[in-house]
Amino acid sequence: MSDCLFCKIVAGEIPSSKVYEDKLCYAFYDIAPQAPTHFLVVPKAHIPSVAGIDEDNGAVVGHIFTVIASLTRELGLESYRVVSNIGEQAGQSVNHLHFHVLGGRDMTWPPG
Repeated sequence: MSDCLFCKIVAGEIPSSKVYEDKLCYAFYDIAPQAPTHFLVVPKAHIPSVAGIDEDNGAVVGHIFTVIASLTRELGLESYRVVSNIGEQAGQSVNHLHFHVLGGRDMTWPPG
C-alpha cells in the first residue's frame, strides 16, 4: 500500500534500525521503546492486522514466530512478550500486521 508506514519502511523509503530481514519479513527496533529490548516484526506483504490473516497468507505468521524465537535467542532474551494489537480500540496505530517483541524487564499483567 502506497500510504502504509510499514510498507514504506520495508521498501527502504523510511529509515529504520533493522534487526533482521528475509524474503518474507522485516524486523526493526521500535522508535518509542517500551522495554530495554523492543522491536517489531512485520510481513513484507501488506496484511492489515491479525484479522486479515487467511489461508493464502497465514504461513507468514508461522515464519515470523520462527524468526522471533531465533532473534530473541540471539539477543539473549530468556523471557519476553509478543503483542499484536488489532483495531483502533486495542491500540493498533499502523494498519499493517506487526508483532511487538518486548523484553529485558518485568512485564505486568494485565497489560493495560
